[in-house]
Amino acid sequence: MLDGLTRESFAEHVGSIFRAQAPDRVLEFKLVEVKALATAAGEERQRRPFSLCFLGPLDVLVPQQTVPLEHAVLGRLGIFLVPIGRDPEGYRYEAVFG
Repeated sequence: MLDGLTRESFAEHVGSIFRAQAPDRVLEFKLVEVKALATAAGEERQRRPFSLCFLGPLDVLVPQQTVPLEHAVLGRLGIFLVPIGRDPEGYRYEAVFG
């Protein structure tokens, strides 16, 4: 399922919420950025690499792992999230698609 998704698949959903079920509650991750990534000169790929940046809850740090996220339009997606920082709004996570 993830192989068919592109940067454009996510770009129209910036600002929307992706939900993950934790043992004691539902965690919400807001998609805050979709960014195209560079490829090496002459490198051929099925899709252009891109990254997603999510903002998660401030009170829970989710470790680096594949998180089953549920989205109203995109459905259920297992996305590998890596924590990349914390700001006053919450923890930030990045997912990279090659």
